[in-house]
Amino acid sequence: MRIELPPEPVHFVNRHAERERALRAVEDWQGRSRPLVMSLSGPAGLGKSELAYVIARTVRDRYPDGVLSVDLDDFRLDGVLDPGDVLAQLLQSLNVEVGLVARPFKARCKQYWSMTADLKLVLIVDNVRYASELVPLLPASGASLVIVASHGPLYDLEDGAAIGMPLQPLTEQAATELLDLIVRDDRLATDPAAVRALIGLCDGLPTALHVAGRWIRSHRLRPLPRLIDQLRGEWGEKGVPGVERVWDAAYGALSDAAACLYRLLPHHPGATFTSESATALLGLGPDACEEALEELDRAGVLDLRAGGGRMRLPGPLHAHALRSSHRAAAAGEAEEARVRVLRWYVRQAQRADLLAAGPRLVVTDRTAPLPDAPDVPLSDAAAQGTTWLFAERHTLFACVRLAHALGMDAEAVALSEPLWTYALDHPGRGEVVDALKLSRDAAVRHGGSAAWLVRTRCQLARQLWESGEHAAAADELDAASSAARLLGGTETERKLAASVAEFHGMLKSAQGNWAEAARDFEACRDMHRAVPNPYGVMLQTYRMGEAQARLGATDAAQRLLTEAHDAARAQQRERMTRRTGFALAGVLSGLGRRAEARHLYEESLEGAQARGSGFDEARVRDALADLAEADGRPAEAAEHRQAADDIRRRNGLATGE
Repeated sequence: MRIELPPEPVHFVNRHAERERALRAVEDWQGRSRPLVMSLSGPAGLGKSELAYVIARTVRDRYPDGVLSVDLDDFRLDGVLDPGDVLAQLLQSLNVEVGLVARPFKARCKQYWSMTADLKLVLIVDNVRYASELVPLLPASGASLVIVASHGPLYDLEDGAAIGMPLQPLTEQAATELLDLIVRDDRLATDPAAVRALIGLCDGLPTALHVAGRWIRSHRLRPLPRLIDQLRGEWGEKGVPGVERVWDAAYGALSDAAACLYRLLPHHPGATFTSESATALLGLGPDACEEALEELDRAGVLDLRAGGGRMRLPGPLHAHALRSSHRAAAAGEAEEARVRVLRWYVRQAQRADLLAAGPRLVVTDRTAPLPDAPDVPLSDAAAQGTTWLFAERHTLFACVRLAHALGMDAEAVALSEPLWTYALDHPGRGEVVDALKLSRDAAVRHGGSAAWLVRTRCQLARQLWESGEHAAAADELDAASSAARLLGGTETERKLAASVAEFHGMLKSAQGNWAEAARDFEACRDMHRAVPNPYGVMLQTYRMGEAQARLGATDAAQRLLTEAHDAARAQQRERMTRRTGFALAGVLSGLGRRAEARHLYEESLEGAQARGSGFDEARVRDALADLAEADGRPAEAAEHRQAADDIRRRNGLATGE
């Protein structure tokens, strides 16, 4: 019996689910006419080969005729595989004398089939690129096991002949365990932040963790943060030792379109991407991009399993793709792709914003459709817009940074407006403040549009005061007031001038100065009436009603909020209908009209859930809990409070806020 297995690994963690699945498959296999084939797939560095050997050791007692292994990359010449050479190697492993190995390929296949027809053996085949490479190597016995390691899934294996097991990167817990086993160094226990940074750098790839562990072991006196910086620089320039050659070979075998997309993906503004945004990045149309993505998946240099239809390049592969871009990209290739995908994102964000917020005042032009970059399919439902903005929020923040860095001021300002809509449902986020600061800076740098200055400074001011930075917000509004003096007399400019008065009132509201806020809102309403702008009138009536409620003028508050709520409903403004309804419900509840209040609160809750706004849902549930307690329904009140606390806990907030 021949056993072609390397020494057992010193350190091996996790992969419990894959090992259990492999063992169950072996136990359940009934010895059909073809051998059982297990396919382990994923990028180089994930530990596929090592797992294949672990599985083989686990089950070898069930296969008395031995364990054979072959690495197809050892038989490639300029990327081309001769399967006859591989068969010759396998026949020799089966004790066929070199001189007796058949010469013609077909005869060699028959010889191999004859030798394996009655055997129960394990065959490990590493670095398979296509199913067609594997088929001639399959033993003829259905009682055998074949374990395949490939960079990408082998979709073209015959149905029922393979069990596919795509490998994921190690979890943070498993990666930490492996690193600790490799290094055995007290520095890991004393600096958990550095360990997390190192785990992130390795991105769950066992090969990278082994390399990093050896690096730490060989530099016992250096502090971990310094070592990590050095390692990041080394890998960024030269790649991860042991797998760079494999990635180079995979890249070299790609078609022109797939190779181009691989070079462009590290220039995508977000860490993850979709098929639509990849299409915009490549600029060759959906069909060409779809084929390129599938090819990258087969080559094992793309992770299709980021979730929600999103894809990503694992960290070290991202760096390899960037090095490939620096080495092989045509002049201007990356720059043109960045501009193209950035404008595509601006257009999609504007479309989502229009759905989420409805028609409203904007200060930048709508972006036209891009050739060979179709729009994301969005229905007419407002929830589609809010869902898209939430799903793409991190990429949109990155787009603002990219637009600012490229000097694309119009795009930076345009992105601020959909981010404003996102922020209304998710207030107080630091990344929103940072993005709106860049949009304001772009408007200042451009210097040619008072409208841009007014809008970006007002948007930023609100996020600042919601983060508790009242003085900084006041500075922004003072600058917005100065810019407003440069506005002309168009309808848009008159609306913008009115918005400055509104934002001054909102800041005073945030500071608790409700009497002065009410006067600002009334002045703003008069400005909107003069335009005329029914939406602006409705909005300021709502704000006046809120102010009167805070001042204890309940009858005036009820009158104003009822007027605003009816106007919002008549104008078919879904978001404002819910907001005015919530405010009116609070006043009605105070007047003892709890049944009317409950109906409005339930409508507001439905709207918050449809928009995915946890902030609004939590406050509505708090109000419903108070109402239930007043009505003598403690169980219902407890249910609402628990739901509100769960939302806040998920978002890192103290419960009961």
